[in-house]
Amino acid sequence: MKVALSSKGQTIESQLEERFGRSPNFIIYDLGNDSYQAIDNTQILNSAQGAGIQAAENIVNTGVDALISGNVGPKAFRALQAAGIDIYLTRGTTVKKALDDFKKGKLSKAKSNNVDGHWF
Repeated sequence: MKVALSSKGQTIESQLEERFGRSPNFIIYDLGNDSYQAIDNTQILNSAQGAGIQAAENIVNTGVDALISGNVGPKAFRALQAAGIDIYLTRGTTVKKALDDFKKGKLSKAKSNNVDGHWF
């Protein structure tokens, strides 16, 4: 199983980024072999609009099964959900702690987006 986490940095020790579409990086963690890679999201981070949809596309293309972030807007939520990616929301933590909480079943699957779209 692979999990994407929005991240302020490029390691699992980094702070979890609360914004999904405007996250500077994503950590793609492979639970099967206990390894990760960082994906730079700065090109999308600076987009005038559509950052959530573009970030969702990139996450879908990595083949992850789940996403952990602080906030996910409606369009990104629908795109991720349509791709079969489960979404978990948490805030004020590190990537490592969020991942540990996920592994221990402490995070609940989101049923809907938790913020309105930026352009509403």
